[in-house]
Amino acid sequence: MAFEGLSERLENSFKKLRAKGKLTEADVKEAMREVRLALLEADVNYKVSKEFTKKVTERAIGQDVMESLTPGQMVIKIVNEELTELMGGNEARLAIAKNPPTVVMMCGLQGSGKTTHSAKLALKLKNEGHRPLLVACDVYRPAAIKQLQVVGGQVGVPVFEMGPEDPVVIAREALKYAKDHGNDYVLLDTAGRLHIDEALMAELTNIRATVHPHEILLVIDAMTGQDAVNVAKSFNETLGIDGVILTKLDGDTRGGAALSVRAVTGKPIKFVGTGEKLDNLETFHPSRMASRILGMGDVLSFIEKAEMALDEKKAAELEAKLAKNKFDLNDLLDQFEQIERMGSLKDTLKLIPGIGKQIKDEDIDEKAFDRFRAIIYSMTKEERAHPEIINPSRKRRIAAGCGRKVEDVNKLLAQFKQMQKMVKQIGGGKGPKMSKKMRRLMAQNPAMAEKMMGNIKGSNPFGL
Repeated sequence: MAFEGLSERLENSFKKLRAKGKLTEADVKEAMREVRLALLEADVNYKVSKEFTKKVTERAIGQDVMESLTPGQMVIKIVNEELTELMGGNEARLAIAKNPPTVVMMCGLQGSGKTTHSAKLALKLKNEGHRPLLVACDVYRPAAIKQLQVVGGQVGVPVFEMGPEDPVVIAREALKYAKDHGNDYVLLDTAGRLHIDEALMAELTNIRATVHPHEILLVIDAMTGQDAVNVAKSFNETLGIDGVILTKLDGDTRGGAALSVRAVTGKPIKFVGTGEKLDNLETFHPSRMASRILGMGDVLSFIEKAEMALDEKKAAELEAKLAKNKFDLNDLLDQFEQIERMGSLKDTLKLIPGIGKQIKDEDIDEKAFDRFRAIIYSMTKEERAHPEIINPSRKRRIAAGCGRKVEDVNKLLAQFKQMQKMVKQIGGGKGPKMSKKMRRLMAQNPAMAEKMMGNIKGSNPFGL
């Protein structure tokens, strides 16, 4: 994951600050020197790193911090605030036209993931109740139109194409088509090049002058580090972008582009690609990303993921069962499915305060749910509904049926009992109404959120 190296370096720097009851100006400057080195190592722009640590130092050596009972925590708070500000402060929303359709022009270099992320954005808009239209304006790259049609079909969004026609004409005709067919967003998948050239910029400028897009989004690859920032700067100076989609933030990248783009171009990151699946596109929240970088977790993103994965009908059924103090292995199977819909277990757990900076990738077994599921599927309907009837002979039969050991069956049943106890404690919190209430409370009281998530981690019913 991005920022892992940076998070580790910052955590080591802040440990020294926390260990001191009182800070001197020299302590702060030494810590900021380490922070600056950590930022540079993460491929953050040199000027951005220098300016950032200068701002933090000026605030950190103030009287309020030096005389605080917890000066180390105060410095971390300042770093968190400045990181958030560095990445844009508040999340930047996608433009909405007063008179639909809203035209969004997607641009970027070849290989940045522009076509795929056009489809990802279309799916996100569709899930929000919009009727997007994808437009194939890349007539140069072999199979570009076919690729857009394939990903468009996968997300259930129509694709407008006119073959190898002039991209300016295609964009203009697509706009007419969208007005006639009630599409409220038009996403133009424009051509890319292996590098920035005059022909690319001239074509993009002509499309912009013809359809007057409400939003110009630049898709850049986070894996390219500072080159990504240079690309963003060039596109912005020539074309005038409105925002950035940063791709491959889930990969082995140092993350410097995310911290540098806003400062260098003045344009916000609006979305980030967090995986290969077409639903792996997230709105970029600077404050949440700052918390992740500092190892504080991201409770709100965790809850949003849970809400998206939540099957409201099953949740209502489960809530009714919990009210009667009933929770069986069939319900556990449903919970496995909903957890898996949230995405990678590793990435999801790292959003939880108190867990993210403690766990390592090798500590999490992504296949654990598959093994548990196999054991449960080897049981009869009666055994799933009433696990208490499972005696030694039944355990041997279940183990043989799924190719596991009796010890594995015992482990599942013991952990299921723990799960029952935990579910009984939080029984009222499964419905969507509770989710929204919980999100509001957590947003108002992060300390409470961290404590609650820490309690859940402490119970650790499946040792994940």
